Amino acid sequence: MAGKKKPLVVITRKLPDQVETRMRELFDARLNVDDKPMSQPELVAAVKEADVLVPTISDRIDAALIEQAGPQLKLIANFGNGVDKIDVMAAAKKGITVTNTPNVLTEDTADMTMALMLAVPRRLAEGANVLRGDGKWAGWSPTWMLGRRIWGKRLGIVGMGRIGTAVARRAKAFGLSIHYHNRHRVLQKVEDELEATYWDSLDQMLARMDIISVNCPSTPATFHLLSARRLALLQPSSYIVNTARGELVDEDALIKMLQDGKLAGAALDVFEHEPAVNPKLLKLAAKGKVVLLPHMGSATIEGRIDMGEKVIINIRTFFDGHRPPDRVLPLRD
Repeated sequence: MAGKKKPLVVITRKLPDQVETRMRELFDARLNVDDKPMSQPELVAAVKEADVLVPTISDRIDAALIEQAGPQLKLIANFGNGVDKIDVMAAAKKGITVTNTPNVLTEDTADMTMALMLAVPRRLAEGANVLRGDGKWAGWSPTWMLGRRIWGKRLGIVGMGRIGTAVARRAKAFGLSIHYHNRHRVLQKVEDELEATYWDSLDQMLARMDIISVNCPSTPATFHLLSARRLALLQPSSYIVNTARGELVDEDALIKMLQDGKLAGAALDVFEHEPAVNPKLLKLAAKGKVVLLPHMGSATIEGRIDMGEKVIINIRTFFDGHRPPDRVLPLRD
C-alpha cells in the first residue's frame, strides 16, 4: 500500500501490543487503549468515519448499526471466528465485506474442552476450593472426594468441525469412545483414525453418551439445539461441556436438571446471556455441580497474535484490490 492514503481502521477493543504496533505501522489505526467496550453511540461514530471496523465477538454489529455506516466503510474485519453478532447479509447489501479469523483457535479451544472434560468428573475445582478455603485439610482418605473415571466412557461430540475433530483426537488418547453428530459425515479416513461412530439422529446419540461436548457454531438453526426436550434425553450420570456458544444450550433447562439431580454435572466456558452469568449457576458451582470459566477457551497469547495477523492480512489484501482470504459470505435460505 506504499504511496496510498492509509485506511482509517477503528479497533473496538485492546489487542496484543504486537498486533497493535503492526497495525499502527500499516494503517491509520485508532486503538482502544483502555479496553473499555464501545457504547452504541461510539460504535455509530466509528462506522460513520472508519474505512475498516475491527470488532470482536462481544460487539453487536446489527443491521441498524450497519445502516448508519458512512459510504467509506468497506470492510468489517472481525477479530474472532464467530460472526453470529454481525449481520453479514445487511453488510453485503450495503457493499461492506466481512472477514473473520478461522483456523487459529482450534487447538487452544480443544485443549480447554479437554481440560473441562477432566475437571468435572474428577472434581478438580472442588478439590482446589478445599485448600483455598480455610486451608485445613485432614489428609487423604479412601472414600473422600471421589470422582468418576473417564477412561472407557462414551463421548458424544455435537459438531464435528475443526474444533470437534481436535477434541476427538485428544479424547481418544484419554481412552474415550468417540461418537459424533454433524450435518454431514466426516471423511472416512477421519472416522477410521478416530474409530468414531456417526449418529444422524442427535436425539439417539444424546441418550447413550456419558459426556457431551458442544462444538458447533451458533446460527439461527442451532439456537437451543440442546433444548429442554433434548437435555431430558441425557442419562442422570452424564456430563455436558460447552466451549462453543452459550445460546446453543437451553440454560434454564440445564440449571433445572442440575438442581434436580437429573444430570451429573456440567462445565461451561460460555453463557446464554454473556457476560451476565445466571446466579443459579454460581450457586451450583459453589456446590460443585458445575465448573464455570469466563470465556477462556481461546485465551492464549499465541492464539490472539495469530488472530491479529489474520485481521491484518485480510485488511491488506482487501485494500490491495484482492479478495481477502477469510471473507464471510451471507447465508442464503
